[in-house]
Amino acid sequence: MVISILAEQGRDAAARLIHNALSVWYARHLNQPGRFGEAWEPFRIFPDVYESLDPGRALVALEEEGGPLRGICFYHPRPTHVSVGIVAVDPAAGGRGAARAMLDEVLRIADESGKPVRLVSSLMNLDSFSLYTKLGFVPGTVFQDLQFPPGQAPPWVPARDGEVRLAVAGDLPGMAAVERELTGLDRRQDFDFFLENAGGIWRTMVLAGRDGQIRGFLSSIASGGTRMLGPGAMRDEADALALITAQLEAHAPENPVVLVPARATGLVQALYAAGARNVELHVAQVRGDALEPKGIVIPTFLPESG
Repeated sequence: MVISILAEQGRDAAARLIHNALSVWYARHLNQPGRFGEAWEPFRIFPDVYESLDPGRALVALEEEGGPLRGICFYHPRPTHVSVGIVAVDPAAGGRGAARAMLDEVLRIADESGKPVRLVSSLMNLDSFSLYTKLGFVPGTVFQDLQFPPGQAPPWVPARDGEVRLAVAGDLPGMAAVERELTGLDRRQDFDFFLENAGGIWRTMVLAGRDGQIRGFLSSIASGGTRMLGPGAMRDEADALALITAQLEAHAPENPVVLVPARATGLVQALYAAGARNVELHVAQVRGDALEPKGIVIPTFLPESG
């Protein structure tokens, strides 16, 4: 395998590969053959968004120089860490080392900068789980992928202390401060990207306490079939429930997926009581030093946040 950088003219091929890899895996392992539909074009959003956010940070695995695309891996250097996004391999090239070669390059880049590497991976995919742990990643928080049935959404639960509202540019320092306090991470670049919202597909809400301080935030994406809540960080489960239900109300009648920490039992039970169902399980993994997160952290897949 030859590791290179994704060129702009290769974005269609990347979208096809991501769609094919996901469709084949979910059909084989989770008996969900139609989960991602027949069209690959909606998956163009992944290389487009990632290249807008982090230009030149998409690695590709080729059969040979100029040969067919066999794998793609997005990564995101940040002041405190390096985050790994989607890692997808052509099913026809499985077992040939494409994923390992791309990840080795990401780890080399991270090691040169002295930063830990973070990712969120499916607990249903034992092949990827095994690969990550072999590379030194340590599992941490388990997340339940929760979704409400079509046409069903929980009622909005008002904030216990303060108000939930749409975020504005002036909220950026407060959002960054909350996440830094709860997780030790700095992803100001991501939040600025959401608030700029050049593509018109992001919605970010904050919970401002009565003292005016930001207690939490939650972003979301809505673009075609890609609808998901996250990333977000909140001080407690009550703040998380207020932000989640506010986002779901804004997305109605669509029902985005939200990843909720399994240890947040009160929050999970509240969403269960409103009709939420588990659709998958994910786990945060870190290679290197990391703080145990405080409060509630909600990751997402676009852009992937560890």
